[in-house]
Amino acid sequence: MSYTIVGIGELLWDMLPSGKQLGGAPANFAYHTNGILVSAIGNDELGKEILTKLDSLSLNKDYIHINQNKATSKVSVELDDEGKASYIIHEDIAWDFIPNTSKLMALAKTADAVGFGSLAQRSTMSHNTIQAFIEATPTDTLRIFDINLRQSYYNKEIIESSLKLANILKINDEELPIVANMLALSGDEKTILQSLSNQYGLNLIALTKGDKGSILYTKQQSSIHKGYPTTIEDTIGAGDSFTAALTIGLLKQHDLDTINDHANRVAAFICSQKGATAKLPPQLDFS
Repeated sequence: MSYTIVGIGELLWDMLPSGKQLGGAPANFAYHTNGILVSAIGNDELGKEILTKLDSLSLNKDYIHINQNKATSKVSVELDDEGKASYIIHEDIAWDFIPNTSKLMALAKTADAVGFGSLAQRSTMSHNTIQAFIEATPTDTLRIFDINLRQSYYNKEIIESSLKLANILKINDEELPIVANMLALSGDEKTILQSLSNQYGLNLIALTKGDKGSILYTKQQSSIHKGYPTTIEDTIGAGDSFTAALTIGLLKQHDLDTINDHANRVAAFICSQKGATAKLPPQLDFS
């Protein structure tokens, strides 16, 4: 069975010490779900290179807006000794201006799942487009808010409005205390997850913990996974691949333990590769 899965938000080049790699959480999500990417690039050389790269990855380009006035995004990436990435993200670039179109709203009505984050909502135009897209999806669409906090490009209004639209939250163990403090939630980890779930009507929360695994939390049950050891090349896109595996597993109605195990296997593999769009080996291919 095929699904219509959409990643909406930033699309960029990650400028790594070893060279540039296609990036942006929604792009990584779309790649790993064989989905549709909604974003914007500039009418420049880097934008043309992105279109060529999307072709090589067999990614749909029908919803990539080409902005005549803004540049294609490039992000400076530094890796520490453990392969963990830090980013310098520039402002006033093409994906800050994702337009809302009738074609885009028609796509929303067909979506089985949509992944979105907070970063691309830093600008008014993209924020409004993303929120309108989510609102236009059917009631049974998986609306996955992969919170993805970056630099100072988030605030309480973006987080709360996104949580109200989402029915699934993906968050990591570094982001959880920041969000809890912002939303005045207190208590231990489980209490905070319960509070988030109850307050925003979330069907599931995925809490990832790097090499320490993850928790999939619902009101009915929780699945706890200890993660898989791996040789780390870099951690870029590992969380996005986890979200992709989670999404496919939920659409296929697998049980939580099966989903959690597979998502951890996929994320561990991506950590062992350069960049976020490595081809998964056949035994991990879930699309």
